[in-house]
Amino acid sequence: MAKWQNDAMLDAALNYIKNNAGTMTVCNAAATTNAQAITTYYLAGTVVASGDFTVGDGDSSGRKAAVTAKAGIAITNTGTASHVCVCNAGTLLYVTTCTAQPLTSGGTVDIPTWDIEIADAA
Repeated sequence: MAKWQNDAMLDAALNYIKNNAGTMTVCNAAATTNAQAITTYYLAGTVVASGDFTVGDGDSSGRKAAVTAKAGIAITNTGTASHVCVCNAGTLLYVTTCTAQPLTSGGTVDIPTWDIEIADAA
């Protein structure tokens, strides 16, 4: 028998992030806790809401949440950006890598549109 899952199952996971996200941060390392994402590794951050996430078909299979681009985010700590984190009040929801780039406090950074994607069962 082939492997299969209902899109509603994948959407439930993506909608959990969409409906609970409150902050997107740029960090200089991979956070494993909310505290790391908002303090220890924090370089810059911005508020996000459910409208910043669009759930739909994945690029090659499964489902994805497309995350809206954010421009002109104030950089508060100097360091090399390497990760983007999605958090809410107290919980780290998602961490991904980004193109490494040096950031300087007092400047701004843009986060382009990106996807959180869950592939179909293989």
